[in-house]
Amino acid sequence: MELSLRRLRMLRELHRRGTVTAAALALHYTTSAVSQQLTQLERDVGAKLFERRGRRVQLTEIGLLLAEHAEEIMRSVDRATTALEQTQEGVTARLTVGVWASVASSLVPSALTLLAAEHPGIEVRTRELAPEDTAVAVQDGSLDFSFVIDYSDYPMQWDPELTRVVIAVERLHAALPPGTVSARTIALADLAEHPWILAGPRSHFGRAVRLACQRCGFEPRINHEVGEQATALAMVAAGLGVTLVSDLGLTLRPPGMDVVALTEPLTRTISIAHRGTAAHRPPLQLVIDAVRAAAAAQGLAARSPYPYP
Repeated sequence: MELSLRRLRMLRELHRRGTVTAAALALHYTTSAVSQQLTQLERDVGAKLFERRGRRVQLTEIGLLLAEHAEEIMRSVDRATTALEQTQEGVTARLTVGVWASVASSLVPSALTLLAAEHPGIEVRTRELAPEDTAVAVQDGSLDFSFVIDYSDYPMQWDPELTRVVIAVERLHAALPPGTVSARTIALADLAEHPWILAGPRSHFGRAVRLACQRCGFEPRINHEVGEQATALAMVAAGLGVTLVSDLGLTLRPPGMDVVALTEPLTRTISIAHRGTAAHRPPLQLVIDAVRAAAAAQGLAARSPYPYP
């Protein structure tokens, strides 16, 4: 019996997510491709691995057994990759990282420039995802590592199998139409009467800002619910409302928009998340060092470089 790593990974995702469609989306395959590969895995094993229960899929006892072993096999692959990379004289690797707009337009270009100058054998590819989805993609193996965020008012839930390393700490600022205020600072509560432009409540950013406003005694009046930060800032510059923007988000700042510091600072922490089994991969550590150096060059260095407990 020969077992394909790719098919075992698909079985693992099917077990985690419950539908072929969800597994295909996580692994960036078509649904039909995943279905065909899982059918072939059943032929390889010579036993039925899953059964359909309405829209969801239930693994059989043999399927569950194989899925459990698939988890350990994937961890072993990570460990083997690390061991091989540690024996190489020159560091070479291809890594895929999950990003979102503000880190992709600021930290990542600077970090990759530094990395290419010192370690040209390391190739980093990026995949843009919503910040809420990047850690899950690392856990399921479709990303080697990702950027993740925690807001001072809204820390994210954390998977104990993942390790995260603090990279930077950003402040949030008030983004206002030109001429809205003349002061150099403003209280968040002073924005209560203004119309807001904000991401939806299911997004990490949208939820964090709503909670911060509620702690200041008001519910923001959201006239425009916008997911993309660049779009929200363009609407602010056009005079359609106010929002909050982070230090890195200021790289997306359009002309004709005022940025004012908050009197009671709100912050968010940017970290890199990776699987615990990859903690000693030399290429990953070199990438982390490059990103941390890029953050420090932009004045956003975290107080501690050590991983979260």
